[in-house]
Amino acid sequence: MKRSNELARPDAASVVRHADPGPVATRSRRPRTGPPWWFVVPAMVLFAFVVLVPSVRGVYYAFTDWDGLDPNFSFAGLDNFVEMTRDADARQAIWHTLLIAVSITIIQNGFGLALALGVNTMIKSRNVLRVFLFAPAVITPIVTAYLWRNLLAPDGAVNSLLGAVGLDSWQQNWLGDPELALWSIVGVIVWQFGGYSMVIFLAGMQSISKDIYDAAAIDGTGPVRRFWSVTRPLLAPAFTINLMLSIIGGIKLFDQVYALTGGGPGHATDTMSTLIYKDAFTLGEFGYSIALAVVLTVIVAVASTSQYFVLARNERAAS
Repeated sequence: MKRSNELARPDAASVVRHADPGPVATRSRRPRTGPPWWFVVPAMVLFAFVVLVPSVRGVYYAFTDWDGLDPNFSFAGLDNFVEMTRDADARQAIWHTLLIAVSITIIQNGFGLALALGVNTMIKSRNVLRVFLFAPAVITPIVTAYLWRNLLAPDGAVNSLLGAVGLDSWQQNWLGDPELALWSIVGVIVWQFGGYSMVIFLAGMQSISKDIYDAAAIDGTGPVRRFWSVTRPLLAPAFTINLMLSIIGGIKLFDQVYALTGGGPGHATDTMSTLIYKDAFTLGEFGYSIALAVVLTVIVAVASTSQYFVLARNERAAS
């Protein structure tokens, strides 16, 4: 009886040999399928036609004396770029562009972080505050600029309010004074997009586990220490996004500057974008204006790439 049971018992090696391959083995024999590569051809053709070809032609025109209308133009080599180094307006516009970009990046993100910390609490009105603080970001920039141009006029609402509360000495020609116009533009940009930065920071804060804060509180850390040692490092991805968006947006700024001051008074608020527009469509110097645009593109590429690598390294260090 014992021998018959041993004969009836299947051999282990036989079981392994004849075992069902299962879904894993079956799945490994299936050919991998994916969308055909030629699906991207229409998009690539459209991208080349709309972006690449105009960009390459634009770079070529930067080395010519083209006036934008005459089909006959000559190759000027590096003359436009050499002229840029001699042009006081161009040098001033580059300085204004960098100053605005750095100022907006620092002030806007500091303001947005403060707002995010304020609304990331248990106050009852936090949802309403989030909506109101983010609302300016959805308004068209040109509409915002014209609105603030009226508010900051010499007889506008801002000066009228200051006079009404007895602060007549604070009344200024906000957009007409060369010393104040540039900072008035920065203030308008921060007012509009501070809520945008707030939302990104707020999303980062709400993704942080409450257990980390509880553990920090048990260790006896105060609010400031908790922010510096817990919140700040874990907000590294949000800092990367906000700083990238603000520095690139600040360098390319055009709508608000042109609507608020038109680059004036004089050239006190001219940026590279406004100077490109004026040289091209007012003075007819398309070759020179395209050379300015090429330099602006290089500045954006260098600033965004270097900033990304620095912030990405900080993200890896924080994680």
